[in-house]
Amino acid sequence: MINVLVTGGCGFIGTNLVKYILEDKPDWRVVNIDLLTYAGNIESTIGLESTYPGRYVFYRGDIADSAFIEEVFGREKIDIVLNLAAESHVDRSIEDAGVFIRTNIMGVQVLLDAAIKYHVDRFVQISTDEVYGSLGLTGTFREDLPMAPNSPYSASKASADLLVRSYIKTYGLDALITRCSNNYGPFQFPEKLIPLMVVNAYEGKQLPVYGDGKNVRDWIYVHDHCRGIVMTAENGKKGEAYNMGGDAEKENIEIVRLILEYMEKSTDLIKFVKDRPGHDFRYAMDFSKIRNALGWTPAVDFSSGIRQTIDWYLNNRNWWKGIISGEYMDYYERMYTSR
Repeated sequence: MINVLVTGGCGFIGTNLVKYILEDKPDWRVVNIDLLTYAGNIESTIGLESTYPGRYVFYRGDIADSAFIEEVFGREKIDIVLNLAAESHVDRSIEDAGVFIRTNIMGVQVLLDAAIKYHVDRFVQISTDEVYGSLGLTGTFREDLPMAPNSPYSASKASADLLVRSYIKTYGLDALITRCSNNYGPFQFPEKLIPLMVVNAYEGKQLPVYGDGKNVRDWIYVHDHCRGIVMTAENGKKGEAYNMGGDAEKENIEIVRLILEYMEKSTDLIKFVKDRPGHDFRYAMDFSKIRNALGWTPAVDFSSGIRQTIDWYLNNRNWWKGIISGEYMDYYERMYTSR
């Protein structure tokens, strides 16, 4: 049995990755570490211990806590690290960059040190397209482009990528990096565009759209991303970075209108709000490298993926109704109501 550490395994992508591995890789055992901050929901993984006996274990803890991390590595004999644990929302990084530095940089350093000390076979750092900065009307992000992050969040992720590179070069760690475009799908915290719009539309609330809504993102269904992570862990080349994208560029306002149309709601719910500082205009990924090297391409087209996603939120209202309260609503008021 291969012991695979998934950090942030109760978050959006982490939850989907944990379930993908347990369903698709019977010889992999998952060790899930999550601090269970606002975006980590333990309810998303309830029942996995009994459904997959002996193949799943959960630890609540902080990846920046070196004593805790060393205890887990020593006890669980980790073979592969898939590091998804991260603060990930740009708006929150603008409000307070400190927690992003702690988790996204210091936490990665702690994990890298443990990987060296306990002789981990492979370390996969899950990064983001945002480390490349912003594109104009044309062009795509390639792995050989320089990093040019424009927010505290993306700067912290770029810093982590450089740390990983340094441990490969200095210590010989078998590590690689994946960078992905915007994910969508089940279990995403409703501060992000698609679940926020679905939830607000369902409740008849206004749908806040930054600026004129013309910012462009490339969207990938989360299960395609999870498949790519596993493929790189198995067959990626040490020291390489691999881009993944969904080949589905959409303006934000196009996404919002599509959601309203599918849910049979009025576009009168759209409310344009003051744009976020330093809002990147466009992201688009060139994923020819991973396609040619590993045979990965996105399998879920956006038109079917977005319908599946909307339906999931409509059919799992208890999951998100418990979330949109307390601290999240305080944050929501700060971000959107006053703008």
